[in-house]
Amino acid sequence: MAEQLYDLWGKKNPDFETRFEPLLRQYCDYGKGYNEFTESKAKILGAGYELYIIAFFIGLYADKTKPLNPDPVKRKGLGQPIMYWGNIENRKMRKAYPQLRFYMFMALLARTDIDYIALDKGELQVQRAVADIKKKMEEYANYGFDYIHEKLEEDSNWLSRGSSLLDTFLSFTMGKNEELEDDDNDEPDEI
Repeated sequence: MAEQLYDLWGKKNPDFETRFEPLLRQYCDYGKGYNEFTESKAKILGAGYELYIIAFFIGLYADKTKPLNPDPVKRKGLGQPIMYWGNIENRKMRKAYPQLRFYMFMALLARTDIDYIALDKGELQVQRAVADIKKKMEEYANYGFDYIHEKLEEDSNWLSRGSSLLDTFLSFTMGKNEELEDDDNDEPDEI
């Protein structure tokens, strides 16, 4: 069942809010694909899905989602099915990263509220489960895009700094580790 879910999810082209399209165009070769002039355009990232992946992980690590605008005019598809993300090694010093898609999928399985027993019994349609997984992914990414947008409004060079993303992810994980340590130090409840 998981393989079927993974394959169907991989065929999806996730949506994002059109208000974030300028971010994709500024930092990625969004909508243009790779060509020999890509590196001379001073883009930080390659394809648009690379910024989408970063936005997704920001939402995931922050454990925050934000629903997409319900107006279909204010949303659009990213332009490439997930199954093709990170498959090509044609850029200088780049490696394919198909495992990253798998890790994203596994995180989504863990964080999406799906009744897997009902799915296994056929009481829940596979397409419905895939739609829920895609929606959760879009909501994590939407939160992440909003976060990136706010950071860039505060500091226009935020994404260009080498440690900005590392610092962001560390801030999310450090807070969680401190919470875990606080829970460990609690005295046991009296019976």
